[in-house]
Amino acid sequence: MPDLLDTKSAGADAAIAAAVAPAPEKARSLGSDAWRELRRKPVFLLSAALILLLLVITVAPGLFTSVDPRAGDLRHHYLGSPQYGHFFQADWFGYDGQGRSIYARVIHGARASIIVGTCVTAAVAVVGGLIGMLAGYFGGWLDTLLSRITDIFFGIPLLLGSLVVLNAFTSRTVWSVVFALVALGWTQMARVMRGSVITVKQADYVTAAKALGAPTRRILFRHILPNAIAPVIVVATIALGGYIATEATLSFLGIGLQDPTISWGIDINSAQQVIRTAPHVLFFPAGMLSLTVLSFIMLGDAVRDALDPKLR
Repeated sequence: MPDLLDTKSAGADAAIAAAVAPAPEKARSLGSDAWRELRRKPVFLLSAALILLLLVITVAPGLFTSVDPRAGDLRHHYLGSPQYGHFFQADWFGYDGQGRSIYARVIHGARASIIVGTCVTAAVAVVGGLIGMLAGYFGGWLDTLLSRITDIFFGIPLLLGSLVVLNAFTSRTVWSVVFALVALGWTQMARVMRGSVITVKQADYVTAAKALGAPTRRILFRHILPNAIAPVIVVATIALGGYIATEATLSFLGIGLQDPTISWGIDINSAQQVIRTAPHVLFFPAGMLSLTVLSFIMLGDAVRDALDPKLR
């Protein structure tokens, strides 16, 4: 009888302990764990805030200036003494050689650069990621063929190849620049994705999916892609700033965007002749370009550190 009472008492104690015990912490995914890590990094918060501001400027430049960036007044020819007053007034950054507001041109010039950078990054991530995923998963002759094609394109310098491609266009717009950069810029993404897929396809969950008879399409997009995409995201984030700089370089050389499109590269090109007499014409578009590229590079570095546990 005492043994029975002791057994009941022990069972009751176990039930009470189970009821008051804290619930086991739910396992965090790679994305949630990376986001938790990113929120603690001042570099990420600063770069994300700058990029968010650039996106707002790109979508709604009218919120920052109401001045027509193409309207010129020769009475303001290279006027470089800003009238310090209201932040959004036309002459905050001075005027260029045609009497156009540099502040308005810097604000409106963000649109072309951001559109080129984001569209090229998204396109090369899709094209290069798909090619790399197919090469890494199937291997064999398909891997050999796609890898050799990638090597051929990889051997063409991006800037030089873009000059050749853009010379074939009679009218060079934002989309022609995007096409030229995508046609030659997908190789790095393909290499990164191929290496990541080769590592992921050896995992136990992929082997189990194959053993259960899952179709190849489901394995690729349900198991391989979500677990192999992290390195591509890191490289794409860092490369976005590089594509913006490449667009500005092409426009500076006179091969990229052309008037009437407003671009930081075009304004830097027109300012090189008066760098000594009117340095403000060069300083503001070049400074905005440098700040934009730096923001995306800082963001990419923070994302890389968050997604790679070995770097923490």
